[in-house]
Amino acid sequence: MLSVGLSIVSLARFQFAMTTVFHFFFVPFSIGMGFLVAIMETIYAVKKDKVYLDMAKFWGKIFLLSFAVGIVTGIIQEFQFGMNWSEYSRFMGDVFGAPLAIEALLAFFIESVFIGIWMFTWDRFKPGVHAFMIWMTSIGTMLSAIWILAANSFMQHPTGFKINNVTGRVQLTDFGAVISNPQLWRVFPHVIIAAFMTAAVVITGMSAYGLLRKKKAENHFFKTSLRFGLWASLIFAILSAGAGDLQTQQIIKDQPMKFAATEGVYEDTKDPAPWTVVELINAKDHKASGQIEVPGVLSILAYHKLSGSVKGMNTINKEMHAKYDKQFGKNMDYYVPPKTLFWSFRVMTGIDALIMLVAFVGLIFSRKKKDTIESHKWMLVVLGLCIWVPFIGNSAGWFITEFGRYPWIVYGLFTIAQAVSPTSTVATLLFSNIIYFLLFTLLGGVMIAYSRQTLHHGPYYEEADSKQNVDPFAKEAFGK
Repeated sequence: MLSVGLSIVSLARFQFAMTTVFHFFFVPFSIGMGFLVAIMETIYAVKKDKVYLDMAKFWGKIFLLSFAVGIVTGIIQEFQFGMNWSEYSRFMGDVFGAPLAIEALLAFFIESVFIGIWMFTWDRFKPGVHAFMIWMTSIGTMLSAIWILAANSFMQHPTGFKINNVTGRVQLTDFGAVISNPQLWRVFPHVIIAAFMTAAVVITGMSAYGLLRKKKAENHFFKTSLRFGLWASLIFAILSAGAGDLQTQQIIKDQPMKFAATEGVYEDTKDPAPWTVVELINAKDHKASGQIEVPGVLSILAYHKLSGSVKGMNTINKEMHAKYDKQFGKNMDYYVPPKTLFWSFRVMTGIDALIMLVAFVGLIFSRKKKDTIESHKWMLVVLGLCIWVPFIGNSAGWFITEFGRYPWIVYGLFTIAQAVSPTSTVATLLFSNIIYFLLFTLLGGVMIAYSRQTLHHGPYYEEADSKQNVDPFAKEAFGK
């Protein structure tokens, strides 16, 4: 009864998507928040302006919350690899294990050591030395991203390997090729800059809510945080668009089907290629209609010149059949989900443009010579609502990355259907999906609740225990 309308592959894919998306809510946010807190504390160390110290401490609390939740969601994600994708682990273990091991032993070690020192030594080091601790933490988070993305980039564009003729599995032959994979060094800047932008938008939105409370003692703090967040949002939104363009150039080269789907191109375009704003996609018959097009723009976006045709999905599908039929058979479907990719791309880029616009308008309203943002309550509300926007954009970008690899789990080498654990059943997958969803919902709720509580308490709130400032190992901590 449980198998009606459900399959092991579809449930395993849903679980991977769910765990990845939930994990990706928190990871970019914590990476970006750590980086921005490091900048705040550095400004304090240089300028000795106390408001930046207060900012580092306050936004540091939000960083610690996201860091903790990110760790838990990451553990769950790794756990489901063993549960649902054991064949993938066998096939890819030699390559996939190396960057993940380095991430845990090196990058996460750096993060965990220095974040602990940073948390408990605010009054024990000079400002510059203490700022060094959060910089090391931030560098550790970015190193973690490099190693995780190195593993994912191999899945997108395998390099530095051979297939063992006896076992049929991937063997690592050139570790340097894995870490110099062009996919990695196109996706990494895009992910990291988007992480910085995410944190900046959250700082801006929470500061806007802080200003709406109209507490005089907190006004300067939240106004400074708001301006800081607006500038960071604008800068990183612009840089994110540039990094996305660089990644697109690599996708055109390595995964033309993915690119064609993001642009809704079924048939080869004319030269120069028009860019489709919106269209109606018929995925079953592999055609589109009702296009609203802008002439010549797709050639500029794809090739950075005024000429050039773009291959359509139908042509690419024929090419892939000619290349892979001997290995994977004639019944393979190489079409990626076109509606998902087409609209995800527009959501992602539209959100980036929206953040640019909102940040620019916010900077105008809050400029020093004519600071009127507090009298424009609607603008503060808009900034507050934008807190959720970058998380949607990040998820849309990850949809493009993962759905665009279909039907492969390792591009050109191993399919999704081949990778699923042979012992998985519909019942166990359905049960674990429900449990994971409830757990992720709880974790997300805890993160939101504690962040809201932190904002409600404000930047100058101190708990009763913290006022004692007692060394936990001193005799005073144990009473008389």
